[in-house]
Amino acid sequence: MGDRSPKSVQKQASQKQSRSNDASSKKQQLINAQQATKAKLAANKKK
Repeated sequence: MGDRSPKSVQKQASQKQSRSNDASSKKQQLINAQQATKAKLAANKKK
């Protein structure tokens, strides 16, 4: 049986939260990189 004290529940919740934040920030960085690449290509086509 796991430890169900409020402290351990809080700790697990914060770990879960930080894992999902890591995943979403990596996803956001990827999207930003793709948008930057598209913007550069568009700028080069205009020249």
